[in-house]
Amino acid sequence: MTPRLRADGITVRVGDTRGEARGRGRSILDDASIDVHRGEVHALIGPNGAGKSTLFGVLAGDVAPRSGQVLLDGMPIGSLRPRVLAQRRGVLLQENTVTFPFTVEQVVRMGRAPWARTTASADDDDAVAAALAHTEVAALRDRVVPSLSGGERARVALARVLAQRTGILLLDEPTAALDLKHHEDVMRLIRAQADAGAAVAVVLHDLNAALAHADRVTLLAGGRVAATGTPTTVLTAARIEQVYGQPVDVLPHPLTGVPLVVARR
Repeated sequence: MTPRLRADGITVRVGDTRGEARGRGRSILDDASIDVHRGEVHALIGPNGAGKSTLFGVLAGDVAPRSGQVLLDGMPIGSLRPRVLAQRRGVLLQENTVTFPFTVEQVVRMGRAPWARTTASADDDDAVAAALAHTEVAALRDRVVPSLSGGERARVALARVLAQRTGILLLDEPTAALDLKHHEDVMRLIRAQADAGAAVAVVLHDLNAALAHADRVTLLAGGRVAATGTPTTVLTAARIEQVYGQPVDVLPHPLTGVPLVVARR
């Protein structure tokens, strides 16, 4: 099956992401590759500084690599006009700061901007209502976003991306600010998006979430791909200890049998 999104041989060096002279300094990513398929959740995992967010930026088309290429539906991502790119893929960044007094509904409706003056704009109201409901922020629709808690703002940002209704979702740590319930709700929602046909790439720090919800995992370490494959083949106790420097046990959940990563203390 042809991937919706493919990054092949990606190298990014210090300076490439900040507009400085290209090619200076050490590599942030070195010959990294990843395929993101329709109907799958593909988790990008690894310790701090491993290169996850940089690879995410390359996949989104926001970071131009020093070498390698990214193809979206077989086309070089850099060849797509911004509006076309926004119609093909939705991006949720780690930071989603809103300082102006926009309401929740106004921010979510911004996700429909790529479809303005197209036939798809007829779906704007339905897309916004569904996104508000799925992320459980409908009751907040008239609140101004700066007045919300961090977790509420995170769910509003996700709702904006869902309202965009693209076939590819790129989500950078979407559960970082969420409590236990909303963490699980968002991971189930991401899983449902993939089950409905979306291609999902998600940056995660939670290895147990990757084991429970992802179809494929790419583990990064030191800017290189340490392993890629199914969660159970990648996230072994030996490999986690090697990459993270922390001894762990990987044990089956007593009721569901889903593997759990437990740090040795």
